[in-house]
Amino acid sequence: MCGILAVLGCSDDSQAKRVRVLELSRRQFSFFLFVLKHRGPDWSGLYQHGDCYLAHQRLAIIDPASGDQPLFNEDKAIVVTVNGEIYNHEELRKRLANHKFRTASDCAVIAHLYEEYGENFVDMLDGMFSFVLFDTRDNSFIVARDAIGITSLYIGWGLDGSIWISSELKGLNDDCEHFESFPPGHLYSSKSGGLRRWYNPPWFSEAIPSTPYDPLALRHAFENAVIKRLMTDVPFGVLLSGGLDSSLVAAITARHLAGTKAAKQWGAQLHSFCVGLEGSPDLKAAREVADYLGSVHHEFHFTVQDGIDAIEDVIYHIETYDVTTIRASTPMFLMSRKIKALGVKMVLSGEGSDEIFGGYLYFHKAPNKEEFHRETCRKIKALHLYDCLRANKSTSAWGLEARVPFLDKEFINTAMAIDPEWKMIKPEEGRIEKWVLRRAFDDEERPYLPKHILYRQKEQFSDGVGYSWIDGLKAHAAEHVTDKMMQNAAYIFPHNTPNTKEAYYYRMIFERFFPQNSARLTVPGGASIACSTAKAVEWDASWSNNLDPSGRAALGVHLSAYEQQAAATNASVVPLKIIDTVPRMMEVSAPGVAIQT
Repeated sequence: MCGILAVLGCSDDSQAKRVRVLELSRRQFSFFLFVLKHRGPDWSGLYQHGDCYLAHQRLAIIDPASGDQPLFNEDKAIVVTVNGEIYNHEELRKRLANHKFRTASDCAVIAHLYEEYGENFVDMLDGMFSFVLFDTRDNSFIVARDAIGITSLYIGWGLDGSIWISSELKGLNDDCEHFESFPPGHLYSSKSGGLRRWYNPPWFSEAIPSTPYDPLALRHAFENAVIKRLMTDVPFGVLLSGGLDSSLVAAITARHLAGTKAAKQWGAQLHSFCVGLEGSPDLKAAREVADYLGSVHHEFHFTVQDGIDAIEDVIYHIETYDVTTIRASTPMFLMSRKIKALGVKMVLSGEGSDEIFGGYLYFHKAPNKEEFHRETCRKIKALHLYDCLRANKSTSAWGLEARVPFLDKEFINTAMAIDPEWKMIKPEEGRIEKWVLRRAFDDEERPYLPKHILYRQKEQFSDGVGYSWIDGLKAHAAEHVTDKMMQNAAYIFPHNTPNTKEAYYYRMIFERFFPQNSARLTVPGGASIACSTAKAVEWDASWSNNLDPSGRAALGVHLSAYEQQAAATNASVVPLKIIDTVPRMMEVSAPGVAIQT
């Protein structure tokens, strides 16, 4: 992932302002202010035209040699700074045969598409992206974000009338009077002076679909989504937790990697990566899947104390105080650092499947297919605040790009058109969560995965890395947040008041980094059970007394639910000493095998 920062319509066009914008762009993409440019370590670019500035920090994945940004059209009248990947750029270039491209960068098509089609080209892009495009001919500009919000993006307003665009809050919080998350699937046009939604798929209305379930159509749609994301000019791998989603991504990648440009450059053997506490469910399952697929497997261990030590860094980078996001981001943050150290710059990951197929365990209690479908729609629409934010910022903190094939536009359309009756969880009929996806890849002749992996129960990432991870976090928070502090929580934090000591602990750290009211308003709130929306909590009356985003809070559903682990239901009974004897941040990988260069 790259990083972008734009200041548009600034009243100060002095050299001092140019220096300030460059300083902010470096700060926004650095680890602890100026120490390490994390989002884009490969190149820095800054363009100024009058009172407008476009800055870019590049992580080079496609055309590393000549794709530096900002990018231009032929006569440099149109300038664009982009974060993301355009997977159909070669097809789009064919439609722009009369245009001359300056680089082989996939993002170079954006300036030329605008030149050819004006503002109405964004839906032609197949990929993940956020960009700012400036037209010097009339000093107009547009800003756009991808359909689901895979890439992070924020918009802010300065007292001098300027508009600021940034990949992270850190680029805005000191200079903007107000800022907020830029909505996914939207475009801002300076000509109209407002936002409009460019992404209008059939499922967005939440109308109940009726297309019959076709397992082969679903399989082919997802295989295509994975294959198109193998576009890379740098070493890559897959994140492999051993759960259904990441295992399918790995299986399809392993099956189709040979013969691709990436295989010719970096070798046909897939590299896979997993993280967890010693003895965690994910480590065991991922190792088995890696053995089955024949991937070069890299296994990273961390301790509870390792994770706790990283919490402040994690909150600074992911820019949220949401409990479940922080729980899951921390292992991913630690793993990303190790992956980047191996020379890998891009990974495929399995985010999005649970939202599309109702994979979270609370979906067991969906009262009917209508509520089931509406909840999946709500979850997809909120992904940019949760799992997309985690996947993007946990990896980009170390200059690593995460691609998510489940959030492919065409695949989402295929999956969300299925009659939700087929997605309903019916244990009495042998249909567990995400049954339609499992069945689509249950191939007896050429199995994608071992049967018990294909039908493994859902584990949320923060649970799968080791159950003691969440229990340890609660214990640590109990040491730092007193009962008296909780009694006054509503006065200290009137917005999204934390209702647990763990939530209060994260909120204190967040407010220290981002004290502005605009910052706290970018974080979602509301009741949740096992990652549900507040609306779905209504499905079971008992849930209101057991609100926790962990999958183990789904009482009567999860095989290791809190009701079966009484010692873990209250942080106060967990031993507060959490430093163990496991060696810290070990790597276990195939001996003598390195990333081919």
